[in-house]
Amino acid sequence: MKLYDLHPAEGSRTAPKRVGRGAGSGLGKTSGRGHKGQKARSGGGVRPGFEGGQMPLIRRVPKRGFYNPFSKEYAVINVKDLASFEAGSVVDYDALKAAGKLKKEFDGLKVLGDGELNVALTVKAAKFTESAKQKIEAAGGKAEVI
Repeated sequence: MKLYDLHPAEGSRTAPKRVGRGAGSGLGKTSGRGHKGQKARSGGGVRPGFEGGQMPLIRRVPKRGFYNPFSKEYAVINVKDLASFEAGSVVDYDALKAAGKLKKEFDGLKVLGDGELNVALTVKAAKFTESAKQKIEAAGGKAEVI
């Protein structure tokens, strides 16, 4: 099969409806909208969620949950992701951002203990798991809470 042999499946591509182009087109005069009524008018129709005046579902269903505006979202990084840094270097939020390990903005950094570490690093983060702290210190590094 060559690129020029490719074509869409039969009936998958149809010409767009050309409305208001005369009586012979089958979609002339009212352009498939019928006679009068809200949906026949220019700009007519109802907003999304409108149920003809009945109390809409979104308002019938009780509210649930709570959004805490003061909550903090921490960037989560594993010990195995720190192994790419050179021995003796200081690894903090900014260093990880510069290395491309973090893709968006966070309120702080939390280090988890998945994987192994065999380079001595000074890691500065807001939170550490106990296993992460042990692995960093076992490799000869320091885990500093900031």
